[in-house]
Parts: sequence; C-alpha cells; structure tokens
Amino acid sequence: MRIIIAIDIIDGKCVRLTKGDFATSKIYNEDPLDVARQIEDSGLEYLHLVDLDGARNRRVTNHKILERIAGNTSLKIDFSGGIRTDEDLRTCFEGGAGQVVCGSVAVNDPPLFMSWLEKWGPEKIILGADAKGRRVSAGGWLEDSGKEIITFIRDYHSKGVQYAVCTDIERDGTLEGPSTDLYKEILGIPGLNLIASGGVSSIKDINELNKIGCEGVIIGKAVYEGKITLKELCRLC
Repeated sequence: MRIIIAIDIIDGKCVRLTKGDFATSKIYNEDPLDVARQIEDSGLEYLHLVDLDGARNRRVTNHKILERIAGNTSLKIDFSGGIRTDEDLRTCFEGGAGQVVCGSVAVNDPPLFMSWLEKWGPEKIILGADAKGRRVSAGGWLEDSGKEIITFIRDYHSKGVQYAVCTDIERDGTLEGPSTDLYKEILGIPGLNLIASGGVSSIKDINELNKIGCEGVIIGKAVYEGKITLKELCRLC
C-alpha cells in the first residue's frame, strides 16, 4: 500500500483543516518545500499536494509551489484543487504532477472529465470522490452534489477510471479513525485502486486499511500533530 503524505496549501503555507471547514485552518509550516524535503529525507516517496485556494477559487492557484517542490525533490506528486479546465490540467502536469485528482469536474462536467481520462490515461487521472453522509461533495467540499458515493464511483469505474480517492469529510482532520466500513463497500467494486483519506490517527489505522485492500492511504494531520512520525511510516513501505 502506498503511504502518501498530504500537504494542504492556503496563502502559500502548509495548513490543515477540520472537516473541510476553512475557518478551522491551522498553519503548520510557512514553507511547503521545507515539509516536502522532510518527507523526502525520511525515505517516503509520495506526496498529495492540495491547492485549497484553488478549490475555493475554482482555478489552480498554487502551481508555483507545485513547481518548487517538483523541481527540488524527487517526490511523486499527485495534485488536487481547482482543476476545472484543460489549461488547469496542463499547468499541473507541466508543473511536475504525476497524477491529478479531479472531483468537481467529474461531478459537474462528466464529458470533460472523460475527455481527460481518454487523453491523459487512467494512470494519471484520479477520481476525487469525497463524501459527506454518503453523498459526493464538490467545490472544495462546499457543494452537495446529491450523488450517492458508491454509485458515483462504480459508474466511473465502468467507464475506465482505475484510481479513486475517497475522503469521508466528517472524519477529515479529526484523528478519529478512517471510514473503514465505507472503504470495504467501495472495494466491492472489482479492480478499483482505492486511496483512503481522512481520520487516520495511528499505525493501527494504516494496517487496517492495508488489510482490507486499499491501494494507498493519505496521511496529514496525524503527522503534523506528532501522532505518527515519518520514520514510522517509512518502515511500513
């Protein structure tokens, strides 16, 4: 299972939110590149870079930070937040992202999302499927799409999606444990590579997600709050 460390960006700084609420923003480091270098120095390989400004502004905003991290580390980066247009997508890939997470476009403009999947390939396009009360959210988690999470993922998987990241928004940033039961349901979709996100607080949580078959797990607040160290995570790889 891939261990993926999250860096969330607001105003150029490394932050974390609780349950996606921008009012709960807490700054952990003024320089995301410094955090990325710590991740690389620990021996970990994967970074989940979230442009929270972009998610709120509906356009990729912090692409310069992506370029700095990609240009100064060897981390394998997936980028998320504000990807709405062909230009946004090109900016991400040209800036050094190996994969991108597309959620709002998949909800609001399925033909555009499918064109990206066809053009760039299913190994580069990750379906963003974040949910609150089993209903998919979009627009930086501010919009309730009304779409049921399992049906949403199953439908796109049938159309060629190979990777999906799912966050239970009610768990994100709470350190209350992941939504393992929900992930078990999603993993009932044969052949899907599921990346779990939200609520992870311990090595036990990670081992449980590995046991049920998640392809990856995104970890953020647990690292920044000292619940899990980067070295501990590296030993799991």
